[in-house]
Amino acid sequence: MSLQSSAPPTSAPTAAPRRGRVLFAAIAAQGVEYYDFLIYGTAASLVLNGLFFPSGSSLASTLATFATFAVGFAGRPIGAAIFGHFGDKFGRKPALLAAMLLMAVSSTLIGLLPTYETIGVAAPILLVVLRMAQGISVGGHFSGATLLALESAPPKRRGLFGALPQLGVVVGMVAGTLVYLLISDVTTSDQFSAWGWRIPFLLSVVMFPVAYFVHRCLGDTPEFREATPQQSDQKRSAPRSSVLQVLRHPKQVLLVAFIFLPAGISFYLIVTGLLQYATVALKVSHSSMLAVVMLSMIPFALGNLGFAWLSDIVGRRKVYAAGAIFAGVWGFVLFPLVDTRSFALTLLAASVGQLGVGAMFGAGTPMFAEAFPPSVRYAGSGLGNQLANIVGAGLAPFIMVALLAATHTTVSVSAYMAATSVVSLIAVGLIRVPKEGSAEQSCVRA
Repeated sequence: MSLQSSAPPTSAPTAAPRRGRVLFAAIAAQGVEYYDFLIYGTAASLVLNGLFFPSGSSLASTLATFATFAVGFAGRPIGAAIFGHFGDKFGRKPALLAAMLLMAVSSTLIGLLPTYETIGVAAPILLVVLRMAQGISVGGHFSGATLLALESAPPKRRGLFGALPQLGVVVGMVAGTLVYLLISDVTTSDQFSAWGWRIPFLLSVVMFPVAYFVHRCLGDTPEFREATPQQSDQKRSAPRSSVLQVLRHPKQVLLVAFIFLPAGISFYLIVTGLLQYATVALKVSHSSMLAVVMLSMIPFALGNLGFAWLSDIVGRRKVYAAGAIFAGVWGFVLFPLVDTRSFALTLLAASVGQLGVGAMFGAGTPMFAEAFPPSVRYAGSGLGNQLANIVGAGLAPFIMVALLAATHTTVSVSAYMAATSVVSLIAVGLIRVPKEGSAEQSCVRA
């Protein structure tokens, strides 16, 4: 049995001015969302372990802090399921709006949260709850922003349009890093630990005007409105969930999850894991590593857009496979360059690594969406992507610290990266995708 998709809508394409508004909204929403989510990783690397998880062992505190970092990723599939159901049933826009508001509230509350010294064990408990809420938000938001752009794309540009919202990841990462750089420059170490780290979280209030713009200025995507119109009334009244439909045919979801492993792992090892490794193990200054992380987002953005454009020409599968192979090999170059403690070589290591990650994000994001028909696309692409984030991206910094503590060599981390690339390549060969280079929709089969 299979869930067959309908042919692409034949109505007139979305007008260019509306596409401009859609892309602006998708990039802005993704930017603010990932700013909120990623500043936790920076704070976890720099200060949260001592404030919320005091311990006689610095290793234990660091592992506890990165465990809460992973909790955010554990919430992502929950968000993908919740918002995927409503996004497939009622539309991409309302689900996206709800996810944005959840992130704004949870991030602001983290900035106001008392520390362990003030309220004891309630502090880390509340931090875990709010981090989970952040993860639920991102799990629902990622597919919403992607589909908003991809389903409004002109023919043969679905890859590029689907990748453009990922510029928001760059915007969010750079903005978060800049905020931390500015705060660290104008505060002492004690001031930063006492209150400076809270400022980036409190700035999350900018999410509210972005959400207002989406609400007031955008409609839903043409493809959602026009897909299987004869069943629209039935879809809204039937209790059947797109999540349940997808889970009855789990092969495609699992393949998406396996494919995405090296993309998420490489990204978070560079932006979060290296930050902790270089500042703690190598005693590199926080400001130098924050600058490396921020500058490495430029090749990520270029790779994301360039390889997404290429995937519209030669096909998603080929481009993604090349990125996965590169990520597996580069892991063995990454750490030796960072170990030199040279700013230039560390920047080179992170930047080249992010170029490969950009190839995987650029080709993978539209490929994952196209692997499912419109009626279950929000749920299917979101669940696959976010399952990968639980076992991959979310645990990557934690696994890195644990491997380094157990083996005392970065080769073990590089081998971990290479192994996930091999798993990804196998899954790339098995997934059902549209005809290479086309906008044709795929099927979900048992």
